[in-house]
Amino acid sequence: RKLLQEEDDDLQTNIVESEHFVLPSGQEIEKHTHPPLARKPPDLQIIHQRMQDNLAVLGDFTNRREPGSGRTREEYLELLKRDLAMYYSYNDFLMSLLSGLFPLSELIEFLEANEVHRPVTIRTNTLKTRRRELAQALINRGVNLDPLGKWSKVGLVIFDSSVPVGATPEYLAGHYMLQGASSLLPVMALAPQENEKLLDMCAAPGGKTSYAAQLMRNTGAIVANDVNSERLKSVVGNLHRLGVTNSIVCNYDGRALAKVMSGFDRVLLDAPCSGTGIISKDPSVKTSKDEKDILRCAHLQKQLLLTAIDCLDAASTTGGFLVYCTCSVTVEENEWVVDYALRKRNVKLVPTGLDFGKEGFTRFKERRFHPSLKLTRRFYPHTHNMDGFFVSKFKKLSN
Repeated sequence: RKLLQEEDDDLQTNIVESEHFVLPSGQEIEKHTHPPLARKPPDLQIIHQRMQDNLAVLGDFTNRREPGSGRTREEYLELLKRDLAMYYSYNDFLMSLLSGLFPLSELIEFLEANEVHRPVTIRTNTLKTRRRELAQALINRGVNLDPLGKWSKVGLVIFDSSVPVGATPEYLAGHYMLQGASSLLPVMALAPQENEKLLDMCAAPGGKTSYAAQLMRNTGAIVANDVNSERLKSVVGNLHRLGVTNSIVCNYDGRALAKVMSGFDRVLLDAPCSGTGIISKDPSVKTSKDEKDILRCAHLQKQLLLTAIDCLDAASTTGGFLVYCTCSVTVEENEWVVDYALRKRNVKLVPTGLDFGKEGFTRFKERRFHPSLKLTRRFYPHTHNMDGFFVSKFKKLSN
């Protein structure tokens, strides 16, 4: 303890003696990051202080950097990335990837938001009830809730509840679906119309399929597909509970669907992804993903997206639209995939119809994307208080 106290005093003295933050040596970093076994785990207090000092320097680099040391901005940034990875428990690859996506101050807001669970949200099933009636029924049962926001007519956000929200009589009767706010967005963007033919390529657990069904008022036909037969059980269960009668459930590899069926008015592709937008839900993403995982996802997404386009009917009088979305924030799984589809098929991007969210990237590092990528939308936990999400909408121009 005495040794630790002396080290801490040394560090504080170091900071007090000079207004300039002195970059620690490799040995000092190692001592606080990987202390000997006899001592405590990484000293997060020291790492946090070092991060704060480093951020102050980077905010005013010319005046605050260590004088006469010849240290570059990159050296300070590398230490900051290393400290952030240690403090928030990310692997180096993912921290490096995220730091390329956001300015420094926003990066820390994103990391902080990932430490907090997103609010519990539910979607009113308008096939069976109205939002006002549902809200009143749940309030009577001891649920504290509010409308989700001006952008949704069916969403409710739940602050706390004296009853389990997934087991109320209203839930069992199919009056609502437990559904993240971000997963309402792709269906709103797709805007399915009555009497259309719609394909949901990766449908499990059925939240988006059932939302589409209620917007179509149970008319037309929805094909709800998923490659995982086990997960289809939840789709069937939810569709029954919610009173959806216009849906067919099937079990194909999405990449083979165009050979089995096509001619759809609208297609929804919520593609399998790395999950970098849902870290608060699945913290294992912080350490389990590497570059191979991201590229593997991107390769599969490209195959699925081209198939989704091939399933569409460009001659549809009401549709010919496709929504591609992921719960990832990486450019490799979003803009890169969309840009690839624009080059490979006769499609164009159209506005999503969502009046909030950040514009997609049209340029990222050395990459240049089609200018229409500004029509895509990105959603983040730190700005929109929902899971990280990407939404794009295509119009097919010819078969």
